[in-house]
Amino acid sequence: MATLKKIPELTHLEKIFWPEEKYTKGDVIAYYNEMYKHIGKYLKDRAESLLRSPDGIKGESFFHKDAGGDAPEWVTTYESWSESTNKNVNYIVCNDKSTLLYMANLGCIEINPWNSRIKYPDEPDYLIIDIDPSKKSSFEQVIETAQAVKQVLDKAGAESYCKTSGATGIHIYVPLGAKYNYEHAKNFAHLIATKTHELLPDITSLERSLAKRGADKIYLDFLQNRKGQTVCSVYSLRPKPGAPVSTPLEWQEVKSGVHPTDFNIKNTLKRLEKKGDLFAGVLGKGIDLRKCLKNIEA
Repeated sequence: MATLKKIPELTHLEKIFWPEEKYTKGDVIAYYNEMYKHIGKYLKDRAESLLRSPDGIKGESFFHKDAGGDAPEWVTTYESWSESTNKNVNYIVCNDKSTLLYMANLGCIEINPWNSRIKYPDEPDYLIIDIDPSKKSSFEQVIETAQAVKQVLDKAGAESYCKTSGATGIHIYVPLGAKYNYEHAKNFAHLIATKTHELLPDITSLERSLAKRGADKIYLDFLQNRKGQTVCSVYSLRPKPGAPVSTPLEWQEVKSGVHPTDFNIKNTLKRLEKKGDLFAGVLGKGIDLRKCLKNIEA
Protein backbone atom coordinates (compact mmCIF):
# COMPACT_ATOMS: atom_id res chain seq x y z
CA MET A 1 0.00 0.00 0.00
CA ALA A 2 1.30 3.42 -0.95
CA THR A 3 2.30 5.61 1.98
CA LEU A 4 2.44 9.37 1.98
CA LYS A 5 5.90 10.73 1.28
CA LYS A 6 4.75 14.01 2.77
CA ILE A 7 1.34 15.07 3.98
CA PRO A 8 0.31 17.96 1.69
CA GLU A 9 -1.75 20.80 3.08
CA LEU A 10 -5.36 20.11 2.13
CA THR A 11 -7.66 23.12 2.05
CA HIS A 12 -11.35 23.94 1.53
CA LEU A 13 -12.38 20.28 1.48
CA GLU A 14 -16.02 21.26 1.85
CA LYS A 15 -16.08 23.33 -1.37
CA ILE A 16 -18.78 22.03 -3.72
CA PHE A 17 -17.26 20.91 -7.03
CA TRP A 18 -20.41 19.29 -8.51
CA PRO A 19 -23.43 21.46 -7.60
CA GLU A 20 -26.10 18.95 -8.63
CA GLU A 21 -24.55 15.87 -7.03
CA LYS A 22 -23.07 17.87 -4.12
CA TYR A 23 -19.68 16.19 -4.53
CA THR A 24 -16.92 18.23 -2.93
CA LYS A 25 -13.25 18.91 -3.33
CA GLY A 26 -12.80 16.55 -0.39
CA ASP A 27 -14.52 13.82 -2.40
CA VAL A 28 -11.99 14.31 -5.22
CA ILE A 29 -9.09 14.01 -2.79
CA ALA A 30 -10.65 10.94 -1.13
CA TYR A 31 -11.13 9.32 -4.56
CA TYR A 32 -7.49 9.79 -5.56
CA ASN A 33 -6.32 8.70 -2.12
CA GLU A 34 -8.08 5.35 -2.70
CA MET A 35 -7.33 5.12 -6.42
CA TYR A 36 -3.60 5.84 -6.21
CA LYS A 37 -2.70 2.16 -5.84
CA HIS A 38 -4.19 1.63 -9.31
CA ILE A 39 -3.54 4.90 -11.14
CA GLY A 40 -0.02 5.45 -9.77
CA LYS A 41 1.81 3.30 -12.32
CA TYR A 42 0.23 5.29 -15.16
CA LEU A 43 1.54 8.56 -13.70
CA LYS A 44 4.99 7.58 -12.44
CA ASP A 45 7.91 9.35 -14.13
CA ARG A 46 5.59 11.36 -16.39
CA ALA A 47 5.39 15.12 -16.66
CA GLU A 48 1.91 16.41 -15.80
CA SER A 49 -0.03 19.11 -17.59
CA LEU A 50 -2.18 20.37 -14.73
CA LEU A 51 -5.79 21.08 -15.68
CA ARG A 52 -7.10 23.03 -12.74
CA SER A 53 -10.76 23.57 -11.87
CA PRO A 54 -10.42 25.28 -8.47
CA ASP A 55 -14.08 26.32 -8.35
CA GLY A 56 -15.50 23.02 -9.57
CA ILE A 57 -17.11 22.05 -12.85
CA LYS A 58 -19.11 25.27 -13.19
CA GLY A 59 -16.08 27.50 -12.69
CA GLU A 60 -13.19 28.36 -14.94
CA SER A 61 -10.77 25.57 -15.88
CA PHE A 62 -7.25 26.29 -17.11
CA PHE A 63 -4.02 24.47 -17.91
CA HIS A 64 -1.13 25.20 -15.58
CA LYS A 65 1.88 23.38 -17.00
CA ASP A 66 4.73 25.45 -15.56
CA ALA A 67 3.84 24.46 -12.00
CA GLY A 68 7.05 22.86 -10.76
CA GLY A 69 8.61 26.05 -9.44
CA ASP A 70 5.73 26.64 -7.03
CA ALA A 71 5.55 23.04 -5.81
CA PRO A 72 6.87 21.88 -2.42
CA GLU A 73 10.50 20.76 -2.38
CA TRP A 74 9.52 17.09 -2.01
CA VAL A 75 7.67 17.10 -5.35
CA THR A 76 9.66 15.75 -8.33
CA THR A 77 9.86 18.17 -11.25
CA TYR A 78 11.07 18.01 -14.84
CA GLU A 79 12.21 20.88 -17.02
CA SER A 80 11.63 20.71 -20.76
CA TRP A 81 11.70 23.16 -23.64
CA SER A 82 8.27 24.12 -24.92
CA GLU A 83 7.99 25.23 -28.53
CA SER A 84 4.51 26.66 -27.96
CA THR A 85 5.72 29.05 -25.23
CA ASN A 86 9.31 29.32 -26.49
CA LYS A 87 10.77 28.72 -23.05
CA ASN A 88 11.68 25.99 -20.58
CA VAL A 89 8.68 24.69 -18.65
CA ASN A 90 9.08 23.17 -15.19
CA TYR A 91 6.54 20.34 -15.00
CA ILE A 92 5.37 18.44 -11.94
CA VAL A 93 6.05 14.69 -12.07
CA CYS A 94 3.56 12.58 -10.11
CA ASN A 95 5.75 9.89 -8.54
CA ASP A 96 3.86 9.31 -5.30
CA LYS A 97 0.50 9.61 -3.60
CA SER A 98 1.49 12.81 -1.82
CA THR A 99 2.04 14.55 -5.16
CA LEU A 100 -1.27 13.29 -6.54
CA LEU A 101 -3.10 14.67 -3.50
CA TYR A 102 -1.18 17.94 -3.80
CA MET A 103 -2.39 18.20 -7.41
CA ALA A 104 -5.96 17.37 -6.38
CA ASN A 105 -5.79 20.09 -3.75
CA LEU A 106 -4.87 22.57 -6.50
CA GLY A 107 -8.19 21.71 -8.12
CA CYS A 108 -6.96 19.07 -10.55
CA ILE A 109 -10.14 17.05 -10.94
CA GLU A 110 -8.63 15.66 -14.14
CA ILE A 111 -5.10 14.19 -14.38
CA ASN A 112 -3.14 14.61 -17.63
CA PRO A 113 0.20 12.76 -17.91
CA TRP A 114 2.55 12.73 -20.89
CA ASN A 115 2.64 9.64 -23.13
CA SER A 116 6.38 9.29 -22.45
CA ARG A 117 8.43 9.07 -19.27
CA ILE A 118 11.04 11.66 -18.33
CA LYS A 119 13.84 9.08 -18.75
CA TYR A 120 12.82 8.63 -22.41
CA PRO A 121 10.99 11.89 -23.16
CA ASP A 122 10.98 11.43 -26.93
CA GLU A 123 9.81 7.79 -26.95
CA PRO A 124 6.17 7.34 -25.90
CA ASP A 125 5.00 4.18 -24.15
CA TYR A 126 1.85 4.08 -26.24
CA LEU A 127 -0.03 5.83 -29.03
CA ILE A 128 -3.58 7.09 -28.76
CA ILE A 129 -6.51 7.33 -31.15
CA ASP A 130 -8.94 9.81 -29.63
CA ILE A 131 -12.45 9.25 -30.98
CA ASP A 132 -13.89 12.72 -30.52
CA PRO A 133 -17.55 13.20 -31.51
CA SER A 134 -19.10 16.42 -32.72
CA LYS A 135 -22.29 17.85 -31.24
CA LYS A 136 -24.64 15.88 -33.48
CA SER A 137 -22.73 12.57 -33.22
CA SER A 138 -24.35 9.89 -31.09
CA PHE A 139 -22.47 7.65 -28.70
CA GLU A 140 -23.71 4.70 -30.76
CA GLN A 141 -21.64 6.15 -33.61
CA VAL A 142 -18.67 6.51 -31.28
CA ILE A 143 -19.01 2.80 -30.48
CA GLU A 144 -19.24 1.93 -34.18
CA THR A 145 -16.10 3.98 -34.82
CA ALA A 146 -14.21 2.32 -31.98
CA GLN A 147 -15.09 -1.08 -33.39
CA ALA A 148 -13.80 0.02 -36.81
CA VAL A 149 -10.50 1.18 -35.26
CA LYS A 150 -10.24 -2.21 -33.56
CA GLN A 151 -10.85 -3.92 -36.92
CA VAL A 152 -7.99 -1.99 -38.52
CA LEU A 153 -5.66 -2.64 -35.58
CA ASP A 154 -6.51 -6.35 -35.58
CA LYS A 155 -5.63 -6.52 -39.27
CA ALA A 156 -2.31 -4.86 -38.45
CA GLY A 157 -1.69 -7.37 -35.67
CA ALA A 158 -1.52 -4.56 -33.11
CA GLU A 159 -2.88 -5.18 -29.64
CA SER A 160 -5.14 -2.41 -28.39
CA TYR A 161 -6.94 -1.27 -25.27
CA CYS A 162 -9.82 1.15 -24.93
CA LYS A 163 -11.30 3.36 -22.25
CA THR A 164 -14.12 5.81 -22.02
CA SER A 165 -12.90 9.37 -22.23
CA GLY A 166 -15.15 10.17 -19.28
CA ALA A 167 -16.90 12.71 -21.49
CA THR A 168 -18.38 11.92 -24.91
CA GLY A 169 -15.67 9.89 -26.61
CA ILE A 170 -13.48 6.80 -26.44
CA HIS A 171 -9.69 6.59 -26.27
CA ILE A 172 -7.91 3.65 -27.91
CA TYR A 173 -4.33 2.92 -26.86
CA VAL A 174 -1.67 0.83 -28.62
CA PRO A 175 1.39 -0.11 -26.52
CA LEU A 176 4.74 0.90 -28.01
CA GLY A 177 7.13 0.06 -25.16
CA ALA A 178 9.13 3.27 -25.71
CA LYS A 179 10.72 1.65 -28.80
CA TYR A 180 9.72 4.36 -31.27
CA ASN A 181 9.70 8.15 -31.28
CA TYR A 182 6.71 10.48 -31.37
CA GLU A 183 6.94 10.94 -35.12
CA HIS A 184 6.68 7.17 -35.65
CA ALA A 185 3.72 7.03 -33.26
CA LYS A 186 1.92 9.94 -34.94
CA ASN A 187 2.46 8.54 -38.43
CA PHE A 188 1.14 5.10 -37.49
CA ALA A 189 -1.84 6.66 -35.70
CA HIS A 190 -2.50 8.74 -38.83
CA LEU A 191 -2.49 5.57 -40.94
CA ILE A 192 -4.91 3.84 -38.56
CA ALA A 193 -7.19 6.89 -38.58
CA THR A 194 -7.08 7.03 -42.39
CA LYS A 195 -7.99 3.35 -42.74
CA THR A 196 -10.81 3.79 -40.22
CA HIS A 197 -12.16 6.77 -42.13
CA GLU A 198 -12.18 4.64 -45.29
CA LEU A 199 -14.44 2.18 -43.47
CA LEU A 200 -16.77 4.90 -42.13
CA PRO A 201 -16.55 7.89 -44.48
CA ASP A 202 -20.06 9.13 -43.68
CA ILE A 203 -19.62 9.59 -39.95
CA THR A 204 -15.87 10.20 -39.42
CA SER A 205 -13.33 12.83 -40.40
CA LEU A 206 -9.63 13.58 -40.05
CA GLU A 207 -10.39 17.30 -40.22
CA ARG A 208 -9.42 18.93 -36.92
CA SER A 209 -11.46 22.11 -37.47
CA LEU A 210 -15.07 21.65 -36.35
CA ALA A 211 -16.16 24.34 -38.78
CA LYS A 212 -14.65 22.41 -41.68
CA ARG A 213 -15.71 18.90 -40.69
CA GLY A 214 -19.27 19.78 -39.65
CA ALA A 215 -21.29 19.10 -36.52
CA ASP A 216 -22.22 15.55 -37.52
CA LYS A 217 -18.76 13.99 -37.97
CA ILE A 218 -16.55 12.19 -35.47
CA TYR A 219 -12.98 13.45 -35.38
CA LEU A 220 -10.35 10.71 -35.51
CA ASP A 221 -7.71 12.58 -33.55
CA PHE A 222 -4.24 11.15 -34.17
CA LEU A 223 -2.45 14.39 -33.24
CA GLN A 224 -2.43 13.53 -29.52
CA ASN A 225 0.75 11.62 -30.37
CA ARG A 226 3.10 14.56 -30.07
CA LYS A 227 5.50 15.39 -27.27
CA GLY A 228 3.73 17.33 -24.55
CA GLN A 229 0.21 16.53 -25.79
CA THR A 230 -2.01 14.86 -23.21
CA VAL A 231 -5.37 13.23 -22.71
CA CYS A 232 -6.85 12.38 -19.34
CA SER A 233 -5.26 9.40 -17.61
CA VAL A 234 -7.00 6.10 -17.22
CA TYR A 235 -8.95 6.20 -13.90
CA SER A 236 -8.97 10.01 -13.99
CA LEU A 237 -12.05 11.89 -12.89
CA ARG A 238 -13.46 14.37 -15.39
CA PRO A 239 -14.94 17.79 -14.54
CA LYS A 240 -18.27 16.84 -16.11
CA PRO A 241 -21.79 16.33 -14.71
CA GLY A 242 -22.08 13.10 -12.74
CA ALA A 243 -18.35 12.98 -11.89
CA PRO A 244 -17.50 10.41 -14.58
CA VAL A 245 -14.22 8.50 -14.61
CA SER A 246 -12.16 7.56 -17.68
CA THR A 247 -12.60 3.81 -17.36
CA PRO A 248 -11.11 0.83 -19.25
CA LEU A 249 -13.52 -1.40 -21.12
CA GLU A 250 -13.19 -4.95 -22.31
CA TRP A 251 -13.60 -4.94 -26.07
CA GLN A 252 -16.70 -7.09 -25.71
CA GLU A 253 -18.22 -4.26 -23.66
CA VAL A 254 -17.81 -1.79 -26.53
CA LYS A 255 -21.32 -2.32 -27.82
CA SER A 256 -24.70 -0.68 -27.96
CA GLY A 257 -25.96 0.35 -24.54
CA VAL A 258 -22.69 1.27 -22.86
CA HIS A 259 -22.20 4.95 -21.99
CA PRO A 260 -19.41 6.98 -20.32
CA THR A 261 -21.70 8.10 -17.50
CA ASP A 262 -22.00 4.46 -16.41
CA PHE A 263 -18.60 4.81 -14.71
CA ASN A 264 -18.17 7.45 -12.04
CA ILE A 265 -16.67 8.51 -8.74
CA LYS A 266 -18.94 6.15 -6.81
CA ASN A 267 -18.56 2.86 -8.69
CA THR A 268 -15.27 2.77 -10.62
CA LEU A 269 -13.13 1.48 -7.75
CA LYS A 270 -15.54 -1.40 -7.12
CA ARG A 271 -15.54 -2.28 -10.83
CA LEU A 272 -11.75 -2.21 -10.89
CA GLU A 273 -11.45 -4.47 -7.87
CA LYS A 274 -13.92 -6.90 -9.46
CA LYS A 275 -12.50 -6.99 -13.01
CA GLY A 276 -8.87 -6.17 -12.31
CA ASP A 277 -6.83 -3.60 -14.22
CA LEU A 278 -8.00 -4.03 -17.82
CA PHE A 279 -5.47 -1.43 -18.96
CA ALA A 280 -2.28 -3.06 -17.67
CA GLY A 281 -1.16 -4.22 -21.12
CA VAL A 282 -0.79 -0.60 -22.25
CA LEU A 283 2.49 -0.52 -20.31
CA GLY A 284 3.67 -3.80 -21.86
CA LYS A 285 6.55 -4.46 -24.26
CA GLY A 286 4.75 -2.93 -27.22
CA ILE A 287 3.97 -3.85 -30.79
CA ASP A 288 6.39 -4.56 -33.63
CA LEU A 289 5.65 -1.48 -35.72
CA ARG A 290 7.40 -2.70 -38.87
CA LYS A 291 5.47 -5.96 -38.78
CA CYS A 292 2.20 -4.10 -38.28
CA LEU A 293 2.88 -1.85 -41.25
CA LYS A 294 3.60 -4.88 -43.45
CA ASN A 295 0.36 -6.48 -42.33
CA ILE A 296 -1.63 -3.39 -43.31
CA GLU A 297 0.14 -3.13 -46.68
CA ALA A 298 -0.63 -6.81 -47.34
